[in-house]
Amino acid sequence: MKKIYKLGIIGYGSMAHGHYDCLKDHKDERVEVKGVFDLDEKRMELARSENLVAYESREALLSDPEIDIVLVATTNEVHKEICIDALNHGKNVICEKPVTISSDELIEVMKVAKNTGKVFTIDQNRRTNLDFQLMKRNVEKGEIGKIYHVESRVEGSRGMPKGWRTLKRLGGGMMLDWGVHLIDQLMYFNTSAVTNVFCKMYNIDYDEVEDNFQLWLDFKDGMTALVEVATNNYITKPRWYALGTKGTLQVDNWDCNGEIVKVIDKDNTWDERIFYTKAGPTKTMAPRRPESVERIKLSEPTDIEDGLQVVYRQLVGAIEGKELTIKPEQALRVMKVMEAAFESAENHTAIKTNI
Repeated sequence: MKKIYKLGIIGYGSMAHGHYDCLKDHKDERVEVKGVFDLDEKRMELARSENLVAYESREALLSDPEIDIVLVATTNEVHKEICIDALNHGKNVICEKPVTISSDELIEVMKVAKNTGKVFTIDQNRRTNLDFQLMKRNVEKGEIGKIYHVESRVEGSRGMPKGWRTLKRLGGGMMLDWGVHLIDQLMYFNTSAVTNVFCKMYNIDYDEVEDNFQLWLDFKDGMTALVEVATNNYITKPRWYALGTKGTLQVDNWDCNGEIVKVIDKDNTWDERIFYTKAGPTKTMAPRRPESVERIKLSEPTDIEDGLQVVYRQLVGAIEGKELTIKPEQALRVMKVMEAAFESAENHTAIKTNI
């Protein structure tokens, strides 16, 4: 029989409980939660009610020889310390995002992982999100020609959840909460170097951390990207909007509603007539002939597996000698882009990079 790996969780908040629920529902993934440690006694009581071991200390969990893997799901400012501690105890580690507060911290963790020979990965679980994969696969198939611009957004109207997200010292703010996911998706989609970063951050409800931001990225291969995260938008824009040389792709939401409009005939033959709109006359923006384009309705892919189990599967594979797919080096690039974004927002200027 194949080995079942025992998981210990440090920090048993809502995200960590999501990991527990996933692994409980996917018993075939060969990872089983044994126990948890959390400073909050209510969370420890919850763990006991679920028949998990509630370790009396972090040291007790890390010293348990049955624990093969440690999930670090605490607030962000202690990720580095706990990851290094777990690696030095001979544990393989999966860390919640953002992996650390800074790229320098991440480099420290990576050095320890290399020295100990243990596997270290990050929960960048949104690489398998269906909306992202729908955009990615259609662009890679060439449905809209060569892509030159892509926009990625998540928007809400209820503000930020109270707690660590509102506190700078705990790694709060939307850049480290949602920005890390959207940037990771883009850099997983386009591995070309990021050469320019410009960011505008907004403090609508919180003075300490940004609750909205707009981030512009230039890639070495010529593609540009706009990333927007907002918590005050009452009318939302598309989740994905991509422009290519032969068409446009739009994914409206996480339900994967959307369409591709492909050009069949460029329809660039202009006559002398001016087209009149309610805004006045125009020639350049005259509507195109309906028969000059093909419309392709998009819908949710049915052949893509999405979920935390995919993250754990690649971790187990790496422990057993396969290539890790969510690599710390990838997270380091994302961290450096976010650092450039903070610098740009603070100094109100674009930052030249080679990330």
